[in-house]
Amino acid sequence: MNVIEINNLTKTYGKARGICDVSFNVEEGEVFGFIGPNGAGKSTTIRTLLSLIYPTAGSAEIFGMDCIKNAPEIAREIGYLPSEVFYYDKMKVIDVLNYSASFYKKDCSKRIKELAGIMDLDLKKRVDDLSFGNKKKVGIVQTLLHQPRLIILDEPTSGLDPLMQQKFFDLLEEENKKGATIFMSSHVLSEVQRMCTRVAIIKEGRIIKLETMSNLTENNYKKFRLEFDSDIQKEHFQINGVSNLELKEKFISFLFKGNVNTILRKISQAELKNIWIEEPSLEEIFMHYYEKEA
Repeated sequence: MNVIEINNLTKTYGKARGICDVSFNVEEGEVFGFIGPNGAGKSTTIRTLLSLIYPTAGSAEIFGMDCIKNAPEIAREIGYLPSEVFYYDKMKVIDVLNYSASFYKKDCSKRIKELAGIMDLDLKKRVDDLSFGNKKKVGIVQTLLHQPRLIILDEPTSGLDPLMQQKFFDLLEEENKKGATIFMSSHVLSEVQRMCTRVAIIKEGRIIKLETMSNLTENNYKKFRLEFDSDIQKEHFQINGVSNLELKEKFISFLFKGNVNTILRKISQAELKNIWIEEPSLEEIFMHYYEKEA
C-alpha cells in the first residue's frame, strides 16, 4: 500500500517557479528521501502535501485520502517537523507540548516525558529562553508525541549537535520498526544514506530521478584531493572516469567513478606528499545527475 501518492503536482507563484509535474509514491513502512539543493522545491512539495498551501494542478493523497478534502483526518496521523520551528515565547516547553497533544485526543503525557528524557530537553524552561537547537528538540518531541503513522521531516537536523542527531536518528529507526513511514527532505547526504531506502531527486521544481539508495551509492563517485612534492601536470589525470579536475599549485582534486585500482596506479606514478579520499557532497552528486539529465 502507498502511504503517499503524488500525481503531476504543480504549484506556481505567478511567474515564479514552484514545482512542476511532481509524481512519486511512498510505500507503507518505507523511509523515503527527498533530496535536492536549497530552493529546488522540497518544502513547496511538503507544504502542498500537508495542505498548508494549495496546488495549482495535480493531486496528492495520503493514506488513500485526498490531501485537501481530508486534511483534518490526515493531520491526526501525521507528525511534521518543519525546517524552522516557531512557538509562543511566553509559554513553557511542557505547555507547548501539552497544547499540541490536546489535538490528538489521547493521553501523551508519558510519551512526552520519555521523549524529553531521550532528547535531553528541560520541560520547565520557557520557549524564549531556548537556543535554536533546543527549540528544534521541542519540534522533534512535538512531531513524535502522538506516535504518528507518517512522519514528515523537512531538513530535520539543522541546529542539532552530532550527539543529538544520533539520538534523533535512533528514535526514527525505532518508530520505523514499529511501522511508521518516514518521508524526509534533506540536502545532507550522510543523513539520507543512513536512513533511506529510496530517494527522489528534485531539480528546479521537477523530479529528475527516482532511485534506490543502493543504486545511488553504487553509482557514486569518490572525491580525491592530492598534494605533490613537485609540480604535476593536469593532463596526467585526464583519463576515463575522472571529472571536475582542478589544479592549484601542488594540489590536484577530482571526482572519480570506476575501478579504483586504475586511479591508484595513476597516482602511484607521481611523487605523492599527501592524499585525501572522501565521499562527494550531495551537491556534487546532484551535478552528476543534473549533467546526465541535461
